[in-house]
Formats: sequence, structure tokens, C-alpha cells
Amino acid sequence: MTTLYKTKATASAGRNGQVSTDDNMLDLALSYPKEMGGTGEATNPEQLFAAGYSACFSNAILHVAREMKITLSQAPVTAEVGIGPNDAGGFALTVALAVTLDLDGEQAQQVVKTAHQVCPYSNAVKGNIDVALSVNGSPL
Repeated sequence: MTTLYKTKATASAGRNGQVSTDDNMLDLALSYPKEMGGTGEATNPEQLFAAGYSACFSNAILHVAREMKITLSQAPVTAEVGIGPNDAGGFALTVALAVTLDLDGEQAQQVVKTAHQVCPYSNAVKGNIDVALSVNGSPL
């Protein structure tokens, strides 16, 4: 694979610390969410993952639409990321991506299914996290 872009981020003290990128474009405090016994006063890794996945998947949809000669100016994606204990004594994530497109049902479904094959986040989690997809309120 030819790498087009690289970045680095460093976390100082886990979920109750600070995380920043090497160029300082991102510099955030972290805290456990209240649901996990924390203060909830700062962002957390699941929120960051949801933000990254939703942005990446939205862009994958726009890319696929261009390739298919479909005009789309927006591709809103809401990523819901959950965390919980797994059967091996560790933790696992859940992901649901809800897409809203100004396209008819069949065309919207095809674009989203293809985007799921193209998106780097989808490819990264494939086989590790089941990703629930929906478009315009209908599950895929």
C-alpha cells in the first residue's frame, strides 16, 4: 500500500488525561463518561472514534456517488459507538451508522453498501466490529 498521509497522536494518561496530535491541531482533555464512573467533563475515545468514523464514512459516500455519476452535495452520517465488556474479560465496541441521503431507496442503499466497502474505517474494523448500517431510516 502507498501511504498518502500519516499523523500521530499521543495520549498522556489514558482516559483521564490529555490527547494531542503532533501538529497540535487536536489538543483535548479526556475523561471517563459518567456512565463508566467518570466525571464526563471532557471528551472520550468513543466520541473521538464516532466523530472520525462519521466523517470518513460521509466522505466515502460522496466519493462513491461521484464515481457513480450521482450528484450529492451532502451525506450526513451519524455514528453511534458503544463500549462494553466482552466474553474474554476485555472490552469491545459496537457501531451503528445512520445515513441520510437525498436519493431514492434502492440508489441510496447501493451507494451506502459500496461506501462501506471503500471507507478506511469500515475496512479497519471489518471482522472485529459488527457495523449496523441504515439509510433514510431503513436498516441494510
